[in-house]
Amino acid sequence: MSFEEYESLPTQNFVTHMTAGAIAGVMEHCIMYPLDSVKTRMQSLRTAHNSTIVETFRYMVQREGLLRPVRGMTAVVMGAGPAHACYFATYEHSKHTLSQLTRHRHDHITHGLSGCLASLIHDAVSNPTEVVKQRLQMLNSPYRGVWECARHVYRKEGFRAFYRSYGTQIAMNVPFSSLHFVTYEWCQATLNPSRQYDPRAHALCGAAAGAIAAAATTPLDVCKTVLNTQESAARVDGLVEAATQVMRATGPLGFFKGVQARVLYQMPAAAICWLTYETFKHALLRVEGQEDGSHTSLPSASSSPSTSSPPLACAALRLAAASTEVPAPSLTRT
Repeated sequence: MSFEEYESLPTQNFVTHMTAGAIAGVMEHCIMYPLDSVKTRMQSLRTAHNSTIVETFRYMVQREGLLRPVRGMTAVVMGAGPAHACYFATYEHSKHTLSQLTRHRHDHITHGLSGCLASLIHDAVSNPTEVVKQRLQMLNSPYRGVWECARHVYRKEGFRAFYRSYGTQIAMNVPFSSLHFVTYEWCQATLNPSRQYDPRAHALCGAAAGAIAAAATTPLDVCKTVLNTQESAARVDGLVEAATQVMRATGPLGFFKGVQARVLYQMPAAAICWLTYETFKHALLRVEGQEDGSHTSLPSASSSPSTSSPPLACAALRLAAASTEVPAPSLTRT
């Protein structure tokens, strides 16, 4: 499959990208959720026994139960699917549109701007579930489940509490997404210049992009955790107040609390996310090509495993596509 077939055809179908993005988001967050819980606990202003990843995880399991690191995962499942569906669909559509306008002359700028737009949409969808998730992850959390936590936050603090950290999240995720997508696309151009479906290249490029973006934006992630959990005696509103609380409680090094856990979380999480997304994007493209009778050719029996889609995935996706497919607008391919 050529670069034009793989990159340009799916961009015109939101259903393809939303489906692949939703599956990728749920897979990424569920698999890596225990490490995300450790990272959140390490960024706490009050929690003891949180100086290292191993110490924090051991304390959570020994003192609070074996299932404590996965508490709040339901909130992630509810939020990650829709958020990542919008995330990847927005990115692919923006990348396609901006590339047409710039005639592929400024690809790094195109990828960065597309990542910014995708982040704005993603965070608007995911911010409420992030608040619930992090409150359930904290030490001595009084909530028994997702819905109880959501109801309590709404009654005590109002709807605004679910978006109190939105400004900080945007301040963090806009540069995060820009770095992430620019790094991923650059690595792809280096390791996979033909842009074929290559699981190893997708995973390696995703891991590199996740690590660089995570390390660079850790200080803002710490401030976001402070805003979401509201552990201080006085209510904290805004990035400046959150940064002041962190500085007062832990000093300058406090802005990098949990950086190891964040990087170790984002590397495999981004690898899983991109690998899952590219796999389902590739499979959906092939299914659409078969159903529409397009020029996309099927692999022969001797084709390389790295360029063929999993048969079981194709069968499942064919059924899903049959029930969810909507007519795409006709666009002129370049």
